[in-house]
Amino acid sequence: MMKPRLQRTRNTLVICLLSTFTVVGLSATAQETKPSAKAATKDVAAANKRSRTQDVFAPPKENPKLPDVLLIGDSISIGYTLPVRERLSGEANVWRPAANCGPTTRGVANLDGWLGDRHWDVIHFNFGLHDLRWMPVKNSAGNDKKGEEAPQVSLKDYEANLRKIVTRLKKTGATLIWCETTPVPAKSSHRIKGDEENYNAVAAKVMREMGDIRTDALHDFAKSKAQQRPANVHYTTAGSEQLADHVTACIRSALASQAATAK
Repeated sequence: MMKPRLQRTRNTLVICLLSTFTVVGLSATAQETKPSAKAATKDVAAANKRSRTQDVFAPPKENPKLPDVLLIGDSISIGYTLPVRERLSGEANVWRPAANCGPTTRGVANLDGWLGDRHWDVIHFNFGLHDLRWMPVKNSAGNDKKGEEAPQVSLKDYEANLRKIVTRLKKTGATLIWCETTPVPAKSSHRIKGDEENYNAVAAKVMREMGDIRTDALHDFAKSKAQQRPANVHYTTAGSEQLADHVTACIRSALASQAATAK
């Protein structure tokens, strides 16, 4: 039988070894999961400088000789508006409504005001994350039904609203770019992972049937390439910069096609 003192000594050694292994393990894990921030440091610094000196809802410094581009979307688009504007500096005037464009119901109600009387060359638009957001169901008196929730806009109504929005956008004569709704991660507040794929499928059907509409395949790009916040539909500063790269490329392609056609 081991003496008490020796037993205590042995226990102490075991605890120390376990602690060492734990620290080493955590350190290794941290190194494995730490994002490759070096590549994004410059972009993040630029984004932080922009946020201190620019208002995302303010109009751009307009050059009347350049084409006009309109970004329509929710807070995800708000996050990439300024970097897209910066990337297209000298190529296009990049505008957006001075608002979070929210669900398709808001789009139907406000689209005329957002478009104004400006001639738009390219319109890059998205609705989805607010449509699929689960909200309390109202009773006939307008009060919340306890414990009952449903998507803010059903898939059926989402399709009908998108058709109205696209019909109005087509009247502008602009090149239209439908932007896919970005991923909903697990445990997102009032949203269900994967719902965006159902809404994107409906949107793809609408765009295909209504014809002559480009698609910004932002969903898959964001899922594999952009840094998203945990359990949140929003993106880190670096993530918004990454989305901006993709959105910019889609808009540049549309502008290049217009220029080629004009020759």
